[in-house]
Amino acid sequence: MAEYKAPLREMNFLLHEVFAADQLWARLPGLEGAVDRETADAILEEMAKLAANTLDPINRSGDEEGCQWNDGVVTTPKGFPEAYATFCEGGWGSLLGNPEYGGMGMPKMLGAQVEEMINAANISFALYPVLTAGACLAIDAHASEELKQQYLPNMYAGTWSGAMDLTEPHAGTDLGIIRTKAEPQDDGSYSITGSKIFITGGDQDLSENIIHLVLAKLPDAPKGPKGISLFLVPKFLVNEDGSIGERNHVNCGSIEHKMGIKASATCAMNFDGAKGWLVGELNKGLAAMFTMMNYERLGVGIQGLGASERSYQNALEYARDRVQSRSPAGPQQPEKTADPIIVHPDVRRMLLTQKALIGGGRALSTYVAQWLDIAKFGEGEEKKRAEAMVALLTPVAKAFFTDKGLDCTIIGQQVFGGHGYIREWGQEQLVRDVRITQIYEGTNGIQALDLAGRKTVANGGAFFELFASDVQQFIDEQADREEMAEFVQPLAAELQRLKDATAKMLAAAKDDPHAPGAASVEYLHLFGFVAYAFMWAKVVAVALPKSGEDDFYKGQVKTARFYFARLLPQAQALAASINAGSHTLMDLEEDLF
Repeated sequence: MAEYKAPLREMNFLLHEVFAADQLWARLPGLEGAVDRETADAILEEMAKLAANTLDPINRSGDEEGCQWNDGVVTTPKGFPEAYATFCEGGWGSLLGNPEYGGMGMPKMLGAQVEEMINAANISFALYPVLTAGACLAIDAHASEELKQQYLPNMYAGTWSGAMDLTEPHAGTDLGIIRTKAEPQDDGSYSITGSKIFITGGDQDLSENIIHLVLAKLPDAPKGPKGISLFLVPKFLVNEDGSIGERNHVNCGSIEHKMGIKASATCAMNFDGAKGWLVGELNKGLAAMFTMMNYERLGVGIQGLGASERSYQNALEYARDRVQSRSPAGPQQPEKTADPIIVHPDVRRMLLTQKALIGGGRALSTYVAQWLDIAKFGEGEEKKRAEAMVALLTPVAKAFFTDKGLDCTIIGQQVFGGHGYIREWGQEQLVRDVRITQIYEGTNGIQALDLAGRKTVANGGAFFELFASDVQQFIDEQADREEMAEFVQPLAAELQRLKDATAKMLAAAKDDPHAPGAASVEYLHLFGFVAYAFMWAKVVAVALPKSGEDDFYKGQVKTARFYFARLLPQAQALAASINAGSHTLMDLEEDLF
């Protein structure tokens, strides 16, 4: 199995040359003076070392050992507490945090690259700090000043961690039917009673305290999602001086035995009259929780991207070392008994497919993170536009990155042949680990329905028009560059195909309530392929003039050509499926299935 090496060259290229991140940071209120190119490069270099030297070495052993539950106490695999301590000592948990409470205040464009490295090295480990960061976002945005002062500094430091407690045995996607209760107390706190399942990091031995953000309902709350409130419930109560107090009535009843991410503790949590505090307004808990969802869902998408990169690095090394048969063009290494399998067209197809999907995904993750930064730090109309773009692009990033993440890990496994199916080479773990990313934080089917329904049909395509106009602006800017025609012309054609599919879905939805749901998955994938084409065209616009002098730029251009020629044509089939309508899905009576 190859040792993980962070793709720093690619990350720096995207940040500094394609997206000119330092120029954006310099003009955004709250970021000006806080981060520049040198600072960003230093942060990425340090995370590359941590990912390669600390997190990657415990990935396989963590999978084999897994987490253990014993009489309500959860322990993580050997090496995880030490790696977590190293992670915290480096201040990594505070990277994107609010500086008023001890955070570094760095932009998400930088954070996205850091997250990719952590996930590529060790998805199970990454889940612990990622959930804490998400909980911090919700607290910072919605909690009282007292709660912020009391909890955020220790959570940024990693001394205390965070967990999101949403799902119940009977309530997954439909959170409106949760049964966890919150009863007001005389001291202003609430008594929380109920059970939650699938709680990542609900208990562990890494941090001194665990801060649960729990969705619950007051006894007189309105029915459905409009009656949900959000509460902060610590594992250990906190004394007035900030020290750890007595144990709260929060317990881990069991941990799940899972297909993958075995070093991440997935817990069933029981709240038996636990003491909690309201975060945000009563009955508006979902709105508070969704503050962090855009970040978390991009973060899950980046898990798929990280697994793809790890798969590609493994498969590429194997393809260069494994010798089998001769090249169709004759021996390439006549001194050996056979040629490396990388000479064979089908192996190159598999490697290039991974490389092209990873390159497009990394660029799109940076693009989405750019809009997140503008939405957070920007002002006026620019901020409003960014918020709309984030809403539109978040489900695409989460679902398309993870769908293609599974594809890439399976493709990498296929490069290995039989060796990809056994534990020794690490490929089968990647397939198992990345599979959950299509399921949690909202299944990819739900993401597709969100894109088609809430983010497109519900606003008459207004959010989509913002994205389409951004793509069109790029196309117009490149119109006079003859050398860009081979990329810009197909991009324009596929943008039109996406526009037509959007119009078709909008029209069908007026008379057919099933239309958005029937088209949703194919629509999201069509959107994803066109978005990747946009990203690759932006990459080529920068790389093409330099491709004659530098192999890195040459590789970018040639990979883009592969994407446009061999992967983008899938958009045509997706559009045909969208245009087919809902009748073939809905006409079959239930008892005929």
